[in-house]
Amino acid sequence: MSAGGEEDGGLPEAEAKDRLYLYDTTLRDGQQTQGVQFSTAEKRQIALALDALGVDYVEGGWPGANPTDSEFFAQAPALTARLAAFGMTKRAGRSAENDDVLAAVLDAGTPVVCLVGKTHEFHVTTALGVTLEENLEAIRASVAHVVAKGREALLDAEHFFDGYRANPSYALACLRAAVGEGARWVVLCDTNGGTLPADIGRITAEVIAAGIPGEKLGIHCHDDTGNAVAGSLAAIDAGARQVQGTLNGLGERCGNANLTTLIPTLLLKQPYATRFDTGVTREALEGITRLSRMLDDILNRVPRRAAAYVGASAFAHKAGLHASAILKDPTTYEHIEPGLVGNARVIPMSNQAGQSNLRARLTAAGLTVAPGDPRLGRILEVVKAREDQGYAYDSAQASFELIARAELGQLPQFFEVKRYRVTVERRRSGAGMMTLSEAVVVVLIDGKRVLSVSESLDEAGTDRGPINALAKALAKDLGPWQSIIDDMHLVDFKVRITQGGTEAVTRVIIDSEDSQGRRWSTVGVSPNIVDASFEALLDAINWKLIRDTGKDET
Repeated sequence: MSAGGEEDGGLPEAEAKDRLYLYDTTLRDGQQTQGVQFSTAEKRQIALALDALGVDYVEGGWPGANPTDSEFFAQAPALTARLAAFGMTKRAGRSAENDDVLAAVLDAGTPVVCLVGKTHEFHVTTALGVTLEENLEAIRASVAHVVAKGREALLDAEHFFDGYRANPSYALACLRAAVGEGARWVVLCDTNGGTLPADIGRITAEVIAAGIPGEKLGIHCHDDTGNAVAGSLAAIDAGARQVQGTLNGLGERCGNANLTTLIPTLLLKQPYATRFDTGVTREALEGITRLSRMLDDILNRVPRRAAAYVGASAFAHKAGLHASAILKDPTTYEHIEPGLVGNARVIPMSNQAGQSNLRARLTAAGLTVAPGDPRLGRILEVVKAREDQGYAYDSAQASFELIARAELGQLPQFFEVKRYRVTVERRRSGAGMMTLSEAVVVVLIDGKRVLSVSESLDEAGTDRGPINALAKALAKDLGPWQSIIDDMHLVDFKVRITQGGTEAVTRVIIDSEDSQGRRWSTVGVSPNIVDASFEALLDAINWKLIRDTGKDET
């Protein structure tokens, strides 16, 4: 079976494929994202996850540029992928051997060194303030020095597409200078992100026609026009054989080409699936959704629901007409099978739902109900009535499942909440004032009353609010279920006021996740934000307990 599987129509095994190399820059370009700053431990975690995925190169950062990058290279993890250090070509007026910035990159000891060099004459004369020939000499001498040290050398041809439009002869001369001194790759960089895919494809083809082999040519796109993935594919179509990008499209300004979109496209879509081999196997591809969410978890960011392939809504079918067709044949509204990328189909429930949506959603939850069963109508009535009250089940599938189980008589009771109390206190602390919340929860488990108390201060002494105190108290002691609850954590907490004025109703949606990479959403509604939050928390815990205990009957 070829890498494209069912989607490629069955390529004969004897037909050779071109090798396409994947170069990840999450740990450097991704760290240039506003608000992103990886720790050394986080960089190691991400590097190992990228290695497990099967990328060919992991660029670890710029040695000497900051303490975190230097520490990462000093404690570099053992990878199957080739680890790259990033730097710049030597400065004018000194030799490559005596340039301390270049020396710091080489001292990292990585098998691969990527150097950024100017290829746009405007940047050479204006930004660097050197002559065009001095810049060419810097490229030649720097690449030659790296190669002489026994390292694999790459040139990131900065602002290449802008430079090529301004002066194609000089931009090409920069590439030839690097290739002539033994560079393994020269990478065409759309640094400003403003070049459209058609121009990227055309210029890449012209570069190859001018004598730079596609087997030495890479592409590095930014997403300032929303075309980074399309531009990367255009360069590959034209003959480039290395593609650079970041997980979840992290990067400066609007980000870089998104590898969580590019990699599934290359493995599952034509003509790429039958033309190219990459280091990513079909088995490893099934972990890409989890990898994407792991990165968001590290960054404490809310995952983009509409992200291609890996988003929570990537395979969601809300319209009743769509759900009916999906039940007959999923390919009617799905371009791939969700499990190929480790994602899952979702049939949301809402006040637009019909029995097609309902039966599809129940089947996905492992609940089988015969067509025409009167309980189907009762479930729909409950859902629609509750949505009139402010609930939203199209974005809270776990809460919908609990409603359905209750109507079907398949909702186990693991514990009963007898009462809870939350207090908020404002008091003087030292020279200033502080707010402190405390929560008390009393639950009944196997006939035993258990009282748990928690406050809102974290380990650093920072107040995290009354809902945090309540969540900690609820999950503090659930007896035989405690180990299961310890495996879940809150990913996102969304609050919306559904009515205005003095009759305002609060809707709370909570996203939770566990160590298996499962993510689920629950909803609570009340005029009181604490009550709404507690309802959503209870649903989140009960859904997790049902999944991990396998209990589906009262």
